[in-house]
Parts: sequence; structure tokens; C-alpha cells
Amino acid sequence: MHVLDWTMVSAYFLLMIGIGWWSHRRINDVKDFFTAGGRMPWWLAGISHHMSGYSAVLFVAYAAVAYTDGITVYLWGFASIGIGVGIGSWLFAGRWNRLRAKLGVASPLEYLKERYNVPTQQALAWSGGLLKIFDIAAKWYAVATLLNVFAGVPYVWGIVITGAVTLVYCTAGGLWADALTDFGQFLIQGLAAIVMIVVILGKLGGVSALWTMWGQLPPSHLSPTTSKFTTTLLLVYVLVKTLEYNGGMWNLAQRYMAAPTPREAVRGARLSSALYLLWPLVLMFPMFAAPLLVPGLQDPNTSYAVMTMTFLPPGLIGLVLAGIFSHTMAMVSSDANAISSVITRDVLPVLSRRARAFTEAQGLRAARVSTVIFVVLTMVVATQAQNLGGVLAIVVSWVAALIGPISVPLLLGMLPAFRRCGPRAALVSWAGGLLSYALVYYVFHASQATVVATPVLVSLALFTGLGLVASERRASVDEIIESINTDGPGQLEPDSRASVAAN
Repeated sequence: MHVLDWTMVSAYFLLMIGIGWWSHRRINDVKDFFTAGGRMPWWLAGISHHMSGYSAVLFVAYAAVAYTDGITVYLWGFASIGIGVGIGSWLFAGRWNRLRAKLGVASPLEYLKERYNVPTQQALAWSGGLLKIFDIAAKWYAVATLLNVFAGVPYVWGIVITGAVTLVYCTAGGLWADALTDFGQFLIQGLAAIVMIVVILGKLGGVSALWTMWGQLPPSHLSPTTSKFTTTLLLVYVLVKTLEYNGGMWNLAQRYMAAPTPREAVRGARLSSALYLLWPLVLMFPMFAAPLLVPGLQDPNTSYAVMTMTFLPPGLIGLVLAGIFSHTMAMVSSDANAISSVITRDVLPVLSRRARAFTEAQGLRAARVSTVIFVVLTMVVATQAQNLGGVLAIVVSWVAALIGPISVPLLLGMLPAFRRCGPRAALVSWAGGLLSYALVYYVFHASQATVVATPVLVSLALFTGLGLVASERRASVDEIIESINTDGPGQLEPDSRASVAAN
């Protein structure tokens, strides 16, 4: 890389740190750190939700699928998310917001103690936290892969550099820093994507390549499904992503919780849904064109990086690399904040009597310390990502498959239709989903569609079935569900009331 490229990347890192330091002044207590005090505008919540949902894996593992198989990766990788978040805007966004506004929760798992019981809360907290360690480790490894291709930076140093910068701003500024850096990263990434498309179109013969390029690709690249990425997998992914991107991936629930009102949370979710349906097409156009421009690559994971290095001039390479960094840093910082909220609000009070009596200052300090520990641990695991099966194996076969058993009791527990499902249904569905995954993946070595589908379907069946045949309905649970399913007369947050009065 040229000195101009390093200048661009360094300026990007400094900007992220600067935003984190500025956000630090807005953090007064734990609720500010984890939910932005319920003051985040809907458009910022929506963009942050979108940016926190995918990472540099897009430019490595997903780019490899685009190189070898074509458009199928957009359908199961991103269109499924857009549809799922659209469904979630109707089912979950408003309810997450009311959990914060009416019950005062600051963690996505905090309400589970009353909805089910402490053992259920702890089972989901520990298993979800462990899964997230490996998920984020895969993201660090993907970024390190790109740094290695671009500049020959050793994998370990690539992980350390990006991890350290992310750690500084997300620890200093909490959710405010996450959201504001997400917005800055969205702008940088947008500029980088436009630059890349303009250059690729020039290499393909002009703007007409937007519609003529497809006839030059192998016919299989235009098929929505393949023998590996089947119709069944696509349908299952809609279900999995509906759960994952509406709270199953805890950091995204925080974006709904941070909006001032349920209505604004819904608007933010719909904005994110639209972005997931449209924006990945812009990002992925160069990936679909890669077989025409850099044919015969031995490692398809490097296709996007090779095109960038081959076709872009100095300075613009650094811009594109900064845009790639933006995805991973957005996702990891928001995940770290969510995990920290679970540790501080849900795990520590169970493990330590002293933690139950934390002052605001002590709670905020614990939040920052747990953020540091979590991020450092993911960086350590990232150095072993290749030994764990590689990036795509972790993201698809592990995370996509295991998110269902964790998400089912968490999300469906908010819906009136499942009020009869209690702690027995929650724990059995969680354990049954994990056990079914172990069987189909490690014992029967089933297809990818079966591996992804089985855990979530087993969990759904057990959770619903036990609610029907062994009801655990309680009056206290009915009160919680009724509370988060209606706004009630004049339901406004104190900050919202102040805003209305001021206007």
C-alpha cells in the first residue's frame, strides 16, 4: 500500500477514536452506556441497526460465494435479513422499546428473570455470550485476512490493530459512540462503495455493464439457489434472520430500546429493513463481476481485495479498506456493548452479592471493564479462527444454527400468543435445540440446510408444544406481556415529554 492509503486508514482510525472520546461526555450512568438514555433519533437507530448487522465477512467469505456461485449469496445472506427485520418492525421493535420505557431494563436479557426465572436467564446469557466470542473472532479474522492481502500485515497484528482501536471508542463512549461511529462509517463506506463501482464499470466498458455484464457470467451465477444453497436454506434463513436480527443478536435489540418511543423504534427498524434489501446490491456488484475481472483465483476469499489492489490508485485503496473496516468495527463495538450489558446487569448480580449493590459509578466502571475483557478474549480466539473451520464455517454453520435456540424463548416470550410458555418450555427448547445441532452437525454430518434449520425448528416445536400441553401461565407474566404490548394513554418517556414541551 502507498503512503496515501496508510494516511487514509490512519485518519479513519483517528476519527473513530475522536467520536468515542466526544461520546464519553454524554455517558453519565449505565443506562446511558447501554441504551443511550432512550434519546437516540429513529434514523440514527436505523442506520446503526443496519451497520451493526454485518462485517468484513461480507468482503471475504460472502465475496467468495459471489465469486463461485453468484447472486444466491445476496438472497440468503441479505434479502433474508431485510425481510426478517421488516417482520420484526411489526412484531418486536415496539416491544423492545417498551421494555426499557416501562420496565426500566438496560440489557436485552434483563426481563427474562421476571418473564421466566433466573436459571433461564443465566442459561441464555452464558450460551449466547460464548457463541458471540466465536462469532466476533471470525469477524476479526476476516479483517486480518484483508489487511494481510492489502499490505502484508501479519494476521495477529491485523487483529490487534483493529481490535485496539475498536476497544478504545466503544469502551469510552458506550452505545452513543457505537451509533455515531456507525453513522460516520456508513458515510465512509458509501463513498468507498461508489468509488469501487465507478472503477469496475470503467473496466467493464461503462454504465451499460450494469445490465450487460450478467450475460457474460456463467448461467449458474444467475440462479437464486444452488445444490448447496437450496430453496429450503433460503426459507430457513428468513426465519433465522427474523429471530437473529430482531433481538436474538442482542446488540440489535439495543437499537430498538434506545429510540425515544415505540413508534420511532418501528421507524428505525423499517429504515434498516430497506437498507438491507437495497444497499448490499451496491456493495456486492463488484463481487458479482469479479469472475470477469480476476478469473482463476486459487482463493476466492481474496477476490474483493485483489480487485481493489489491482484496479484502484493510491489513496482510494485506503478509502476502500477503511470502508471495509467500518463494517467489522460497527458490528464488534455494538456486540461488545451488548455483551457488557448482559454481564453487568444479568450475570454479575447473580454471581456476586456486592454487584447487586453497585452504585451508578461502580456499575459504569464494571460495564467498561467487562467490555475490555470480552473484546480481548475475542481477539485471542480470532488467532485460532482457521483452526476452528474458517470464517464461513463459524458464521454460517455455528452462529446461524445456534442463534435459534437462544432467540426463541427470548423473543417469543414477549408475544401474547406464547404467554403459556414458562421456564420449563424455555429451558427445554434451548437445550433441545443445542442437542439437535450437535447431532446433525457432529454425528450425522448433515447438509448445511439441515444444520441451520434443525436447531431453530426443534426449539420452536418444543417451546410451542410445551406451552400448549404443560401451561405455566402466571399472573405476573401476564402483567409483563400486557405492559409491553400496549403504549397506554399518554405513554411518553420523560425525555420525550421534555422534547414535546420544548417544541
